[in-house]
Amino acid sequence: MPKQTPTRPDWDTYFMDIAHTVARRGNCSRRQVAALIVSEKRIISTGYNGTPRGVKNCFDGGCPRCAGDAASGAELGECLCSHAEENAIVQAAYHGIAVRGGTLFTTISPCLLCAKMIINAGLVEVVYEDEYHFSAQTRALLRAAGVKCRRFRRRKS
Repeated sequence: MPKQTPTRPDWDTYFMDIAHTVARRGNCSRRQVAALIVSEKRIISTGYNGTPRGVKNCFDGGCPRCAGDAASGAELGECLCSHAEENAIVQAAYHGIAVRGGTLFTTISPCLLCAKMIINAGLVEVVYEDEYHFSAQTRALLRAAGVKCRRFRRRKS
């Protein structure tokens, strides 16, 4: 009987599957999101959304905005939670790891603020799975800065 070769995921699927595992660490009570920064097919940083280091977790009441009744996307200026993309970039900086030239994999599309951080960090590509308020302005800014942006779509088994 011939030996059956296991199905290996392609690189995008591999990294996005890891991002979904990282998202489970998110401590935001509204949504769990993750981002990975990859360079030369190697993960160099991860981030998930939630309150800053040393602050009570969002799901424990650490963020009054998330604990309140603000509508999705409303009063974001009052939210204490950091975004996954932001945390991946900041974690790399905290540990002295350069991200320039890397690719960011994220479970949802970046917001405008995160797009600015992606550009200024020198990332060259964003791969996202789900869309969340991915505005025309954000897309145009990434395009203008030369950051390749593409949506990851899972292959049907």
